[in-house]
Amino acid sequence: MASKFWIMRRFIRYNLTTLLILLLATMPVEAKSVLPKATVDSIAAALQRITLQEVTGSYVKIKSTKVKGSDKRGTVEIYASVELAYYPMREESIERIYNDVRKALPEKYRNHTIKIYADGTLIEQLTPQYYSKSEEQRHFTNHSAQPLITRQSSISQPTKGLNNRHIALWQSHGRYFKQSADEWSWQRSMLWETVEDLYTQSYVLPYLVPMLERSGATVLLPRERSTLTEELIIDNNEGIDQTIYTEENGAEIWQDCGVGFAHLYESYPTGHNPFMDGTSRMVQSTADTSSTSSASWGGTITQKGIYTLYVSYTTTDKSVPDARYTIHASGGDREVLVNQQMGGAMWVCLGDFYFEEGTHTKLVTLSNYSQHKGVITADAVKIGGGMGNIRRSVHDTIKVEDGIYEERTSGYPRFTEGARYWLQWSGFDTDVYSAKDNLDDYKEDYMSRAHWVNALMGGSKHLSDEEGKNIPIDLAFAFHSDAGVRLNDDVIGTLGIYSTKENHGEFDNDISRLRSRDLTDLIMTQIVDDVRVKYEPQWVRRGMWNRAYYEARIPACPTMLLELLSHQNFADMRYGLDPQFRFDISRAVYKGMLRYLPSQYDVAYVVAPLPINSFAIDLNGSTARLSWQPTTDPLEPTATADYYILYTRVGDSGFDCGKRIEGTSTTVELHEGKEYSFRVTAVNSGGESFDSETLSACYLKRSKGTVMIVNG
Repeated sequence: MASKFWIMRRFIRYNLTTLLILLLATMPVEAKSVLPKATVDSIAAALQRITLQEVTGSYVKIKSTKVKGSDKRGTVEIYASVELAYYPMREESIERIYNDVRKALPEKYRNHTIKIYADGTLIEQLTPQYYSKSEEQRHFTNHSAQPLITRQSSISQPTKGLNNRHIALWQSHGRYFKQSADEWSWQRSMLWETVEDLYTQSYVLPYLVPMLERSGATVLLPRERSTLTEELIIDNNEGIDQTIYTEENGAEIWQDCGVGFAHLYESYPTGHNPFMDGTSRMVQSTADTSSTSSASWGGTITQKGIYTLYVSYTTTDKSVPDARYTIHASGGDREVLVNQQMGGAMWVCLGDFYFEEGTHTKLVTLSNYSQHKGVITADAVKIGGGMGNIRRSVHDTIKVEDGIYEERTSGYPRFTEGARYWLQWSGFDTDVYSAKDNLDDYKEDYMSRAHWVNALMGGSKHLSDEEGKNIPIDLAFAFHSDAGVRLNDDVIGTLGIYSTKENHGEFDNDISRLRSRDLTDLIMTQIVDDVRVKYEPQWVRRGMWNRAYYEARIPACPTMLLELLSHQNFADMRYGLDPQFRFDISRAVYKGMLRYLPSQYDVAYVVAPLPINSFAIDLNGSTARLSWQPTTDPLEPTATADYYILYTRVGDSGFDCGKRIEGTSTTVELHEGKEYSFRVTAVNSGGESFDSETLSACYLKRSKGTVMIVNG
């Protein structure tokens, strides 16, 4: 009986095999490569020649081909390997690709329609919308009637820059709690006198963020942006700092608004949200300037200097879009409007301000004057950066000699720490910063950055069904430096990473995630072009990887992860340690974003001018003649100044709010015995340049001569 079953099994097996062979033989020829191997090799060689002109190390292969229709007329479909998608597609280069491929085809196929695919996408669709004339693919826009931050006192009010745009960005890694070693540690190794956790900040904080903000953007970071260890927290609730909070009532009366921030502890265990420890305040808005109500925050500044200032408030259904904050800074009051319809219950940065040493009754004042009917809310003010204050351990607590267990903080300034800890301090939910249930801070740190973007966007146009801060983020950007070493003098160069792997390749509203590729392409192209012109003609353009990196994949907006250079490689870092290189790289990133965002909104753009680097003072008695020359930008024809702003400081106070100057010179009368300092910026409709050098002058009637001190 068993032998009969064995014979039957052999009969079925061999006949099924025969049937499978017959089926394969009768399948349409297009299911297999129909082009001769020599033709396929010729096509691959043509594509390789083209891509190597731009992207080093992109070895293109032909994965498969199909021919549809007759020999005389039909379609040839060519499916290239993903490396072809590393190439920056432009309409003229696409035409060249198709022409070269057509020449490589046998004669009988040269009149066919040709379609070339890379990474599963027609290469025509890989052209950034900035360069494309096609209107087929939808733009990613995230409109808001009023931005989160409006710098009301600034003379420069860009109209063709990044005004009304919201950008989320972060500077790669930070110090974190390493569970396996039961200690706080850097995420990256220390090499060439730096560590990536700090190195990328040397681009983002001093250069990139101010460039974007001077172009009109609102920039949000998931990490502390102040490098000062001093910190003053002022709140309507009593806390551990000795501070002054006061309210003045006009026609409208301040009242409780519900849960808010309170600063009750020096440090916090994971999961503790300080924005649930206190209360916030609320008042009805008024358009009557004669009877306004206000809240003020005061306290002691221990050392004069420039401090980053944050505010917090509660967003309600009736919040106004123009809450009016006045910062009583040295050199003059500054006014900032905050759209309280978004960004509630988190730290919102208003900028950097110079404060004098001493106790101040009013450092910040919030008025209830508004052009909109609704409510203004008030909570806390944070001045300075501070030290890390989130406690971590491998257990609930850590054992010490007396048998008691306790957690510990990093002991480092807060700006050095990863995003995971700032996001807790800034009031975000645990599902944003502890996706691994507090068991793996390393993964939670990079995961938190991506979840933070979506938490900001929740409630806005593109995540309208999710709870969040209602901030209409336009793009997200992660600034990294890559690892890698060469034993020769070769540059490793720049790599860009994006992801179309989520949600079937789409954002909401059927918008293609190829917008992330557009952003990546434009920023990479700008960086490589500028570096090749100004520093290194052989600077390497590496690929544009479509990879499922968490930071690139999770955000619900176009996102790029930049690996600028290798911080381990000497040939890269001989440029990477130069402050001018860092400025130029940051400007390239800014220009890439400036090209990308207007292409989504179909508006014109202008590049902000370069800083003034030719500035002089001529003294004639008590009159000082200030003169300067604009700095030309040979890379950007639109980066020319329309006018200038002169900032003045008397003594060692802060600079004033500035004075608009139409020409390239002006005169200033000096009071005897007072030291005057001056800075000049160049301005156009795209934004404001960085400051010039600071020049100073002092007039004395009985002076025996004139002394010039250079950078004294």
